[in-house]
Amino acid sequence: MIKRLVIGTIAAVAVGGAAFASYLTFGPGPTDFAPGKRVAVEQYRGEDPTGVPDEMKTASILARGEYLTRAADCVVCHTAPNGTPFTGGRAFVLPFGTLYSTNITPEVQTGIGAYSDRQFLDAVHRGIRRDGAALYPAMPYPSYTYMSDADALAIKAYLFSLPPQHAPAPKNTLLFPFSQRPLMRVWAAMFNSNRRFEPNVDQSPAWNRGAYLVEAMEHCAECHTPRNLAFALNQREKFAGAVQAGWRAYNISSDTTSGVGAWSEQELHDYLATGHATGHGTAAGPMGEAIDESLSHLTAGDISAMVTYLRTTPVVSTRDLGTIRSTPASVHYNEGIPTSLASRGMQIYAGACVGCHDWTGISPGLPFATLTGSRAVNDPTGTNVVRAGHLDAVIC
Repeated sequence: MIKRLVIGTIAAVAVGGAAFASYLTFGPGPTDFAPGKRVAVEQYRGEDPTGVPDEMKTASILARGEYLTRAADCVVCHTAPNGTPFTGGRAFVLPFGTLYSTNITPEVQTGIGAYSDRQFLDAVHRGIRRDGAALYPAMPYPSYTYMSDADALAIKAYLFSLPPQHAPAPKNTLLFPFSQRPLMRVWAAMFNSNRRFEPNVDQSPAWNRGAYLVEAMEHCAECHTPRNLAFALNQREKFAGAVQAGWRAYNISSDTTSGVGAWSEQELHDYLATGHATGHGTAAGPMGEAIDESLSHLTAGDISAMVTYLRTTPVVSTRDLGTIRSTPASVHYNEGIPTSLASRGMQIYAGACVGCHDWTGISPGLPFATLTGSRAVNDPTGTNVVRAGHLDAVIC
C-alpha cells in the first residue's frame, strides 16, 4: 500500500510538473486574445488585410515587393554596419554565441539567386534553407509564417531585382548544443505554427490590417515580447518588453503605466511614423533603425491600422520601469545626490549633453532631443542610456 502511494505521488508530481512546464512553454497564438472568429483569407468577406495598401494595388510587382520588403524590415538585419544593403554579415550576439545574417541578394553562390519560389516560401514560413538545413529563429520565421504566399513572393521578386553581390556570411560561433542545426527542426515543430494569417470576422478591417502588419510583417513581438523557457515568444506576456541585442525593447501593451495605453492615437502614430512623440521621447538603437528603414516608409493608413491594433492588445504590466517623469527637471539638478557623484555627473553632462538636452531635459531648439517623458532616462536599469551614450541619442 505504501509503495503504491509513493509511486502514485511521484507519478502525480511528474504529471503536474510536466503540465506546468507545458503551460510555461506553450501558449496562445499572437491574436488569440481578441474575441471573434478567425477564418482563412480566402473565406474572409471583408477587405483583404494582406498585401499593399489601396493606393498601391495597381502598382507593379517590384513596387509592391519593395513596399513589403520595407514593411518586413529585411534590410536592417541583412546589412552589416557600413555594409552593402542586403548582403548580410550583421552579428547577433546571443547568450550562447554569435549568429551572422546572410546575403539575400540574388547572387547564386552566397545569396538566394538559386532559390525557387517554393524554396523561398519554405525559408520564410518554415525556417528551412534551400539545402534543407534549418534556419535559426534569429530569422523571424515564427512571425513571418503568417505572411501570405503572395506577399512573400513579391518580396522575392524585389530582392531578385537587386544587383547580385558575392558576400559569404561569417561563420557562426555558437556553443554546444545550440550549434547543432538539426535541433532547430525540433524547435520549429514545437513553436512555429506554419499557418498563414487569419482575419478575425468580428474585428474591423483596420484592426485586421494592423494585426497583419504588427504580427506578420513588422514582427514587433520578436523584440517586444519576452521569451519562454525554450526561447520562443511568450504570448501570455505579449508586448511586455524584453532585452534584445543589448537594448531594452519597452512595453508596448495597452497598459497605461508601463505600456502605451495612455498615449493618444496621434502620439502613437507620430512615434511609429517619425520616431518621435512629444512628451514621450525619440527612438534610437534597433527601434530607430526599424523606423528609419521600415515604419517611416509605410503609408499613413497602414500606420493608423497598426495603432488601431496595438490599442486593443492585453494589459501587461512591467514592474521595474519606475515612474516616467513628464515635467521638466528642476534647475537644482544635483539635489539629493552625493556631491562627488553629482559633480562628476555634472561635468559629463555639461560636456556632452547639455547643449542639446538643456539642464531641464527640454531641448531649446531640437524637439527630438527633449528627454522629458523618455522611458530610457527614467529606467532604473539605465540599459538604453548606456547604449545610447555611444550613439549620442536616447531611445524611448
